[in-house]
Amino acid sequence: MSELSQDTSTGGLARAFGLLRLLGDSGPGGARLTEIANRAGLPRPSVHRMLRALAAEGAVAFDARSKRYTLGLGLFVLAARAGDTLGLRDLARPTLLRLTASLGETLFLLVHNGYDAICIERSAGSLPIRSFTGDIGGRVPLGIGQGSTAILAFLPPAEQDEVIRHNLPRISDIGGPDEATLRAELAAVRRDGYCGGAAGLIPGMAGLGAPIFDQDGRAVAAISIGTTTDRLTPDRRAVMAEMLKREAAGIGRGINPFDPSLRRAGAAM
Repeated sequence: MSELSQDTSTGGLARAFGLLRLLGDSGPGGARLTEIANRAGLPRPSVHRMLRALAAEGAVAFDARSKRYTLGLGLFVLAARAGDTLGLRDLARPTLLRLTASLGETLFLLVHNGYDAICIERSAGSLPIRSFTGDIGGRVPLGIGQGSTAILAFLPPAEQDEVIRHNLPRISDIGGPDEATLRAELAAVRRDGYCGGAAGLIPGMAGLGAPIFDQDGRAVAAISIGTTTDRLTPDRRAVMAEMLKREAAGIGRGINPFDPSLRRAGAAM
């Protein structure tokens, strides 16, 4: 029996951290609600409420397909801010630095987390760039910005529909596209293999984004370039798009399919 059930005076915060430890001990595959409740020695409804609260903060992720809970990417974001690193960040950092050096542009590494994409690495170019994600740890709804849109375009259809339904009000609130425009853009991204151009949401800013696929063919992340509209000429855009797609594919080939930092980036519910 877990320590959570041995001390009835344990407060909610201690119980929540106890659940996080249980999930950490469960390994990359996580655990189902009933298993977590049994191991914690707590009522199933109480555990469910706590898991949903933790998921809302990004500390827990829920995979709707397997019905399993895992540690959330929000914990990794905190670790990243403290200087910690995990597999994908280490894998992609040389690519970001190399592209920044060769292009003079700002590069971002975004990871899919539920309805959002989170920036877990950034390589700053020579020009000041404004973006929705900002610096490391920044969060943006899927469908806003080239990197997050590149991820959204390659999600399974049912998951993509759910994200669109959830995110449309959020996208509208910041002046993003309506559903028809967004779906047309997603179709173009699937056709071209990247998202690019000037979205117009931040005046003067433009960018490109390419998805990163894991070894199961699932879009788990993206690398994106942040630049200015005057620098993204048609010829330069075409060249940068091919570079970005090639580098994203290389990162994907290097992903360890058992890397827990990716298995924990599922849909938070």
